Amino acid sequence: MSDLYLARTNQKLHFVRLHLEALERAHQSTGWSQHAEVESYNESVLFHLASAYGAFLREIAEKYRFSPAAVNTIADLEAQFEASGQESPERAELHNLEANESSWLHKMLAAYDACWLASDERKAASDTVSVSEIHVMQINPDHAEDSDILAEYRRWFGEFQGLVERLRAGMQEW
Repeated sequence: MSDLYLARTNQKLHFVRLHLEALERAHQSTGWSQHAEVESYNESVLFHLASAYGAFLREIAEKYRFSPAAVNTIADLEAQFEASGQESPERAELHNLEANESSWLHKMLAAYDACWLASDERKAASDTVSVSEIHVMQINPDHAEDSDILAEYRRWFGEFQGLVERLRAGMQEW
């Protein structure tokens, strides 16, 4: 097996780390483009987190000898499990995380999806909407939540790394 998607997942996680560091530097900047840099890195962190998740779904498909190219979402991976008659703890855990509106994964994916929307409304934070999702949807944010967003991204990154390490340990071929 090539482990192509294992390498891709690792690469995207490394990119997240690099962009988190750049986002932190942008927060400390005093230049005229500080807010544009912060918004740019906010979106790039989300892009690389979502890309790492997609690569990880394909990595799981690769480990179970499914077609990784046919996997873009958890539903795609689930369809391949259904067709093969197999079950996996990875599938169940990822499905539950995506379905749970208060989970870090659900919030991260919602924040990434919000990158594609534009709105001039300001929303209040709630238990099911992340601070970063609110921020990304604003056209002219006041940047009051910037440090909270950075902390949230770091938490998501840590949660994702822990999840990947734990699930990979369970997928090891003995």
